[in-house]
Amino acid sequence: MRRTEVLGCLAALLIGHSVQAVSYPLPPTGSRLVGSSQVIIVPDRNTLPLEAFAARYGQGLSNMLEANPGVDPFLPTSGTRLVIPQQLILPDTVREGIVVNVAEMRLYYYPPGSNTVDVLPIGIGQAGRETPRNWVTAVERKQEGPTWSPTPNTRRAYAAEGKTLPAFVPAGPDNPMGLYAIYIGRLYAIHGTNSNFGIGLRVSQGCIRLRNADIKYLFDNVPVGTRVQIIDRPVKVTTEPDGSRWVEVHEPLSRNRAEFESTRRVPLPISAAQRTQLINEGAGAELERRSGMPVL
Repeated sequence: MRRTEVLGCLAALLIGHSVQAVSYPLPPTGSRLVGSSQVIIVPDRNTLPLEAFAARYGQGLSNMLEANPGVDPFLPTSGTRLVIPQQLILPDTVREGIVVNVAEMRLYYYPPGSNTVDVLPIGIGQAGRETPRNWVTAVERKQEGPTWSPTPNTRRAYAAEGKTLPAFVPAGPDNPMGLYAIYIGRLYAIHGTNSNFGIGLRVSQGCIRLRNADIKYLFDNVPVGTRVQIIDRPVKVTTEPDGSRWVEVHEPLSRNRAEFESTRRVPLPISAAQRTQLINEGAGAELERRSGMPVL
């Protein structure tokens, strides 16, 4: 995931957008495939970075990069064909509350009694300050106008980069936690941001970051006590009611500092038997491509 570190320098180029969750009707029993991808063309005399297109269609930067390899993230060329990856396989988990798949950098919210799922892109913890994986917890409390007290380790890390970070950051638009926070467990939060460049990247101190309109939506609709499950599944496979088989493969997160700093691709965390089965079914190319989109 080295590219996520490099793309942090995009911050100065990116602009804010009012976005909304992409909402899907839940599929019928036995199905996990929802939505459909679409294609847009970058307009003439384009001056917007890829993040602007990601925000417009409710995607994270990593989702757009996986679906559109080779596209310039700073300034997509006019006339470029951009795939918007709005088709996806729902995680193979209970459809209740909030489900976060850190591998695909998406948050799924199942509003009670709605028969729908809302999907929002997220930013997650950087290497060494990981967002928890494989964890079931609940919304403990919510706070409008959160404050932030960086840990001593965080302040030292900033100081090593020549930056001064105060011991206390008051609530307001300059707070890295944004204007709303949903606290899960005792140590982590789902919160907003003062820099949209982090959506779809590993840049936070371990919390889950959303665009401001998205966290406002969750803050207004998710009650205290809601179940929260965090998973790490870069490979999702579904057999649909019609017998068709689909696979969705994302770039897996590095598991340690050596993998994070290596130029080699992180191995997919699947068994040899599952890999062999997928290859025998014709999915070998997608295991290498890792487009982040469902493939038949």
